[in-house]
Amino acid sequence: MISYTVWSEAGGIGKTTTTISLAAAHARRDQDVLVIDMDPQDGGLTHHFGAEDYRKDPDVDNLVRHLVERPKGDFGDIIRTVEDDIDLVPSHNMLSDLEQNLSRAAKMEESMHDANYRWPKEKQLRRVLADADIPNEYDVIIVDPPATVGQHLYNAVYATSNLFIPAELSPKGKQSVDGLRDVVDGIEDTLGDIEVGVLGVVPNKVSDTTLQQEYEQRLADQDLPVAPVSIRERGAMLSTAWEHQVSIFELAENDDYRDLRDYEEQTLEKFHQLADYITTQFENPEEVKA
Repeated sequence: MISYTVWSEAGGIGKTTTTISLAAAHARRDQDVLVIDMDPQDGGLTHHFGAEDYRKDPDVDNLVRHLVERPKGDFGDIIRTVEDDIDLVPSHNMLSDLEQNLSRAAKMEESMHDANYRWPKEKQLRRVLADADIPNEYDVIIVDPPATVGQHLYNAVYATSNLFIPAELSPKGKQSVDGLRDVVDGIEDTLGDIEVGVLGVVPNKVSDTTLQQEYEQRLADQDLPVAPVSIRERGAMLSTAWEHQVSIFELAENDDYRDLRDYEEQTLEKFHQLADYITTQFENPEEVKA
């Protein structure tokens, strides 16, 4: 099974659109894909896939209820099939208070055991997926947490053990590159008993080749693997796909939206290459770098 978390500490650099495009690329490889939206922000992955029906309903079963061991049904019942036969665990407003919900659950569980017992907040997504036999149901699991470091990210990384990091190579995105190795090491130290693999850092929104070379060298100096392709600035293409709530692949295949420019076709191929690159690392696990 291929499992990874798409994450970057900096917001607004294309984390969610990268997740959508990778999920669609994996699906086009005939891989069964589950995407888990752990970002409580409105207008994210769940919105894009048109699966927001119940995110504001406090009584509906959702991911958080399963994480705190208070589900209202089977985990499989909250999974929605969306575009390209991708399966989605939608976001829910309860994710905004995930830290508090997990802390309350931990306090209750620990009160019923001896003084040395610890209910591990960061391990609950992994428990939920294992109990539901999700690793045997899917070829690919991708988790999309918010940019902030906290229990959303810790649960995502503990469940998947791997990070794939989009980084904007521009002066604006400098903070998403400098010190990235320290951030990854900090996550690993917090989780304690797992080794976090970094599948790759993909340069995103690239518009200046000289600047790209400089930032790629910064990543290499931090002992972080750089993905074999970079994604150039494609604002018009991504905005159109987002407006119609489709992936860039669906945008290209459906003439009802608009014709793709020749240079935009290259972006489709690059996401195919990224899906191949990620898949190959799981076929040859010694290539996954911590």
